[in-house]
Order: sequence, then C-alpha cells, then structure tokens
Amino acid sequence: MGRTCEVRLLEVLRTKSREGTERREEELKVRGGGTESEARLLSARKKRYLFTSQNESELIDHAGLDSVVYIRIYLLGLKIFVPIALLAFTVLLPVNYTDRNFDILITKVEDLTFSQIDKFSISNVPSGSKRLFVHIFMAYVFTFWTCYMLYREYKIVTDMRLHFLATEKRRPDQFTVLVRNIPPDVDESVSEYVEHFFRVNHPDQYLLHQVVYNANKLAKIVTQKKDLRNRLVYYSNKYERRPNRRPTTKAGFWGLWGKTIDAIDYYSAEIEKLSNKEVEERERVIGDPKAVVPAAFVSFKSRWGAAVCAQTQQTRNPTHWITDWAPEPRDVYWDNLSMPFMELNIRRVLMAGAFIGLTFFFMIPIAFVQTLANIESIEKVVPFLKPIIDGGTMKPIIQGFLPGIVLKIFLILLPMILMEMSKIEGYFTISTLESRAAGKFHLFLLVNVFLGSIVTGTVLQQIQVFLKESPSEIPKIASVAIPMKATFFITYIMVDGWAGIAAEILKVVPLIIFHLKNIFLVKTEIDREEATDQGSLLWATYEPRMQLYFLLGLVYSTVTPILLPFIIVFFAFAYLVFRHQVINVYDQKYESAASYWPDVHRRIIIGLMISQILLLGLLSTKQALHSTPFMLVLPVLTFLFHRYCKSRFESAFRKFPLQDAMIKDTLENAREPHLNLRTYLRGAYIHPVFKGLELDTSMDVYEDDNPVVATTRRSHKGSSGELSSILVV
Repeated sequence: MGRTCEVRLLEVLRTKSREGTERREEELKVRGGGTESEARLLSARKKRYLFTSQNESELIDHAGLDSVVYIRIYLLGLKIFVPIALLAFTVLLPVNYTDRNFDILITKVEDLTFSQIDKFSISNVPSGSKRLFVHIFMAYVFTFWTCYMLYREYKIVTDMRLHFLATEKRRPDQFTVLVRNIPPDVDESVSEYVEHFFRVNHPDQYLLHQVVYNANKLAKIVTQKKDLRNRLVYYSNKYERRPNRRPTTKAGFWGLWGKTIDAIDYYSAEIEKLSNKEVEERERVIGDPKAVVPAAFVSFKSRWGAAVCAQTQQTRNPTHWITDWAPEPRDVYWDNLSMPFMELNIRRVLMAGAFIGLTFFFMIPIAFVQTLANIESIEKVVPFLKPIIDGGTMKPIIQGFLPGIVLKIFLILLPMILMEMSKIEGYFTISTLESRAAGKFHLFLLVNVFLGSIVTGTVLQQIQVFLKESPSEIPKIASVAIPMKATFFITYIMVDGWAGIAAEILKVVPLIIFHLKNIFLVKTEIDREEATDQGSLLWATYEPRMQLYFLLGLVYSTVTPILLPFIIVFFAFAYLVFRHQVINVYDQKYESAASYWPDVHRRIIIGLMISQILLLGLLSTKQALHSTPFMLVLPVLTFLFHRYCKSRFESAFRKFPLQDAMIKDTLENAREPHLNLRTYLRGAYIHPVFKGLELDTSMDVYEDDNPVVATTRRSHKGSSGELSSILVV
C-alpha cells in the first residue's frame, strides 16, 4: 500500500510541475487557439523552460529517457575530468616541467624529435627518478575518483530507469513477448501451435498472438509503388499548372534516358501493374504456410504475465521457444525477423571475420595520417622534399590540421558500413542494431585511432633513432615517444571534437544535403518533408567518439595532463549543444529506457584499465620496476569494481521486476476497470504492409480455469511436443 501511495504521489508532483504551461494551453484552446504569435511565443517559452530547468522529468517527458541519459554522459565527462585536471595541473605539471630529461637526452641522441608541449609530460622525468611515485599516487587518486563518479552515475541512471518504467504510459511492448525458434509441428500451423502452447503453459495470462510473416518482397513492392505514386503526383501537379502541355519523361533509369513518353500515363500504368503485383504477393504471403516465420509476438493480460514469460525458460530445450521482451513497435526492424534462427550464428561469425579484416585494412590510412603528423621525420628520411615542405605556410598546415582532417574523412563513412554489417548479422531491433554498430565502432577507434596512432606514430616519429640505436635502447626511446603523441591527439580533439560539435549545431552537412535533394530529388511536399527531417540522435556514431575522448582523458591524465583542458572544453561544448539539439531538433524514433547504459559504463571501465596498463608499461621502461606491484593492483581493483556494479545494477537494464509490474497493473486496473486490452493490443505488431487487414490473430480467450484446449495434433511418442500433446486434448 505504501508503494502504491508513493507512485501516486510522484505522478501528482509531475503533473503539478507542468500545471502553469498546460493552463495557458487550455486558455488558448478556449479562445480558439489564440493568435499565431501567441502560439509561437508559448512554444518558445516551453522550449526555453526545458533548456533552463533543472528538473529532468520535464526533459524526459519532452524527449524521452534515452536522450536525457545521453546528455548526462557528457555531464559525467565534466564531473570526472574537471577535478582530475585541477589536481593534475596543481601536482603533475610542476613535477614534469621542472625536470630535465629532454636536456639530458638531447646531448646523447642527436636526432630526437620533441616539442615544447612534451616538456609537460612524463617523458621529461628521467628514468629511475623518485618523482615517478607522484604519478603512481595520482593514478590511484584518478582511478578512485573515476570509479566513484561511475558508481554514482550508474545508481542515478538505474533509479531514473526504474522510475521511468513505473510511471510510463501504457505501451504494447509492456504486455508482449517475442517468441523465436518455434519448433515445427507436422499437425498444426505455426499460429495454431503458438496458441495451444501458451494456452496450456500460461492459461491465466495468455491473451492473443500475431505470427510473423516473411513480407520483405512485399515491402519492396510497396516502397516502389510509393515512389511511383509520388512521381505521379509531381507530374499531375505540373500538368495542372500548365494544362496546355502534357508532361513527358523517359522510359529509362530514373527518367534520364530512353524513349520519351507521356509521364502521367506511364506512371499510372506502372502503379496499376505494381498494385496488381502487390495484391498477388500479399495473398501469397498470407496463404502460404512457408511464408510464416517460426516467430510470433505473444500478448498477455497483464504486465506481470508478460514479465514472467519473458524472463523464464519455456521448455527443457533452451534453443526452442526462446522468449524476450518485445521491442516497442517503432523499434522493430522487420527485415531481419524472417531470418532463420540457426543462420544467425553463421552470419555473425562471417561478419566478425569481415570486421577484423576491415579494422586491419584501415591501418594503412592511419599510418599515412601519422606520416603527415610527423613531417620532420619525413624530411630526415626523404631530404629532397624539404624545400617543398618548408616553403611558405605549408608546414604548419600539413602538420597541424591535415592529419586530423584526413582521419576525419576516413571515419565519415565507417559508421554506415558498420550499421550494414550489423543488419547482415540479423538483429531485429533498431536499438540493438545501433548498439552493435556502436560496439564495433568503439573497438575500431580503440585499435586504429588510439593504439594505431601511438604505434605507427612512435615508429615514424623516431625512425632515425630506431635505425641508429641498438635494440636494447628502443624501449627507452619508445617510453619517451609515446607521451609525445599528445600533440597529435590535441589537434585531433580540435578537428574531430570541437569542429564536429560546431558542425552539429550549425548542421552544415544536412543543410548541403537538403539543398542537393531540393534541386535534384524533391518533387512533392512529401519529398520536402522527408528531406527536412533531422532524424534522431545517431547513437552508433556519437557514443563511440565520445568514448574515445574518455579514453584519451584517462590515458593522458597522468602522462601528459596538458591535454585535459581540451577534453573538458569538448565535453562542456557538447553538453550544451546536444541539450539544445534534443529539445529543438531531434525526434527520437524509439525509446529503450536507457538500456544502453551498461555498455557505456563498461567502455569507460575499459578505457580506465587501458590507461593503467599503459602507465605500468611506461614506468617499466623508465627503470621503475619496483613500482610494478603498486600498479598491478589498480587494474585488478578496477575489474572488481566493474563486476560489483554489474551484479548490483545491470539486472535493472535486462529484466523488469515482477513487483513493479504488479504495482503498475494494479494501478491501471483501478483507474480503468473497463479497459479493453485486446482491442488495444490487436494489430500493434502487424507488419506495416499489412496494416488495416485482418490477419491470423487469436482473439477468443477462455475465461475458465480449465487449460484443456481443442487441438488437431496427434500424439507422437518420443517427440519434443509429447508433454504438450498430453495436456492439449
């Protein structure tokens, strides 16, 4: 009872927080909507309130929990790196700058290349110096602070998610489970088998189901027909403006070449052909049992019943009747639902191999970028290029900005390639596709941009030293050269981070694309609406790039702290820009209730452990082997911290508590005792090409307690369905 009162109190408070704006809206409605200027003023006031309000519940109502938690990731970056930067600038910078390692090395190694920024790094501390213990101590401080902020944020996001799920409005996915890998039955169709299975095993909760059809070919026909109809509208409007001249087109590809024909007659005939083809294909799909995929969306009478089914094993064979929470209808990627279950593993193995090949293939352009970043080394290896490079202003442009720009160009198309690879793997929700593509992109950036830049850059930057010195001296030289890559990463942050965020607020690329579409592709108002659609947050692109800056900040916090202000500026700028974009520009296409947060936490932990391991390796090359036991403890403690957070919080992102489901069901039954849930759920998970049609959906529900259901199945001794055959008569 106390829990029920608490939920009601929270809903009352949230209602009152919007009371002022809603009252003004009602006044405008009573007055007939008010003037247009009043409506615009009210909309601007609402957006300005959302932008300045500290109450995140308002922003969640406006943009969804996914968008709000995404913004909080940038805020987390500020919470982590601002205190770390203050400590690093107070303690580490004086320790590094006041030492004289470079002055000693320059007398021994004539061709050593370094910049003034490198004097602020750990490279300026001589090997075996007692000052290295300061870096070890600060590594512990930075690790504990990062873990504290991660734990605190994990707890906050978990509470936000549970509260969001408890107060969220009714949605079809709250009552529905996706069942996959339904075993074949010789006597019954997939629809009949699903109905009988759930009537027997969930007799009190089963409500209805919808089988999944392989309608990919039909969907392509519908898309083609839509495009042709749009072109017919364009030419019809053109004819209405000039009735004395019939519009013409060419019969070739996109009307660019071929025989000149009457456009209206041509597209009318093509639409009629596709309409007949669409009817035939739809009848074939509905009437052909082979077009039914061994998967179904099964709905229940309550959230509690759906939670029990989604989070339990249905049969002795765990590979049959696999149940998961159904994604919300907007989140379903219908093209992949038709893929056979056993084929998915093969596809994912093939795509894993393709991704590994792609990752190592990109090492070639990364090495080329690093060659541009270390142009002094090129001059030493290829002296005849020195007059060209040193002439005029070419050298600062090539060394300062060209490497980051070239790398940025290489990375523009990569997220789209990775998204297509995820689609080939067969994931059936858009959120999962973006999450998997983000994981691939994060690994790619980690291997190529970070580790690849360090490794290739170190070899290229000190190539003369590597060639002249004995092999025993190479690790010492590498220990000096690796922190010196901070110069490249500073320019990379400025080009990719700062300039990328500025481009995000200016929307230069979408603006150019819109004008190109407006010139060549926009024919009707529908085309114009599609061209002006800004879409939603590109999670598969933005989050991995954000993780790269977490990694750079954590790695260089103890190695070259001078990089931290650039990281802080990026997170502060990105927080303001994306908060604005979420409120005024983007329209989230689905809502996963921040289910991606465990991935964010895990990737920051990976970055933290990489920073600790790199510092351990760096100290070992500086004759600080006695520090190894101290540094070995840090990765172990960090991993244990990750395991604790995983066991403490991650279940809230993978499962739905039965207690909360029961509370929400009880509240809804009290408020809407006569709710017709079957009507609400009917058609929620029908393929878009079947909208408005009557399909094979079970609607007759037995209300008595007798689980005996009529069936045509014969008993097959020794079959996997023997137990069901006994119960279903």
